Amino acid sequence: MNKKNIFFKQVLWLFILLVLPLSSLAQNLPPPKPIKPPKSSPPVGTQIVVFKTEDFKLDSKLMAREMPYRVILPVNYKTSNEKTFYSVVYLLHGLTGHFDNWADKTKLTDYAEKYNYIIVMPEGDNGWYSDSASVPNDKYESYIIKELIPEIDKKFRTVADKKYRAVAGLSMGGYGSIKFGLKYPEMFSLAGSFSGALGAATLTEKEVGTKGAVAESILSVYGKPESETRQANDIFRMIKEISPDKIKSLPFIYVDCGTEDFLYQNNREFANLLQEKKIPHEFRQLPGGHDWRFWDSQIKEFLELSDRFLK
Repeated sequence: MNKKNIFFKQVLWLFILLVLPLSSLAQNLPPPKPIKPPKSSPPVGTQIVVFKTEDFKLDSKLMAREMPYRVILPVNYKTSNEKTFYSVVYLLHGLTGHFDNWADKTKLTDYAEKYNYIIVMPEGDNGWYSDSASVPNDKYESYIIKELIPEIDKKFRTVADKKYRAVAGLSMGGYGSIKFGLKYPEMFSLAGSFSGALGAATLTEKEVGTKGAVAESILSVYGKPESETRQANDIFRMIKEISPDKIKSLPFIYVDCGTEDFLYQNNREFANLLQEKKIPHEFRQLPGGHDWRFWDSQIKEFLELSDRFLK
């Protein structure tokens, strides 16, 4: 037998030993499970709209650092025509809070789905939305008014006009939003406060002491009693000194507070002053405390109110 025949027989036996057992094994294996068809998908051409919440950072020159902020876009923002522009609601957080509080601690994202405006939530730290009397780069008021709002108008398709811009906030943010509305009436058509710490600029060591977040932030931001910073940020004083001809230019003011809130009396006094000056406003006093349950219910109400103003 020649070498070719020997090699051929070796290959044949190798085939029999390796391949045939595998084929027999395969015959004894259970049949493969049928592949389930995918769940029904939308018809071809259907646009799937995803509600968009996104965080950004602004490299602030005034603050000398990056400042984060969160944005909720309308459901149709990405799919709308490039010539479609939107109103904006700015929401301010409270003391010891941060820019993500509104979206994380309330159902804001769900509530916002039915409205056609952009919602912006800035970072305010414990700065009382004011330019600090003692920390040079803590210019929270100037940052929001001079940098953030122009940034939003540039980055997104907004209507850069007071008729299409509102501001609101809770506690410290309630104070900040009312102050912005009074100091910059050319920029806002609506200013809202939920459980606002409206008398913040007048608080001294006698009322707040020297320790704790409230005391430290108040004394750092506003400085000594009767300081220029306190006078420039006292919203009670602004209302008392406003001239009748300037009242027409003010945004509509919305104020609410829970009847069990420690700031209830402060809010009633402010509402009485608005009434005395005949400044267009709405004051709601409802059962509730200084907590997220109350603010969740009120942001829902404010979004409905905003929908009537931001036209």
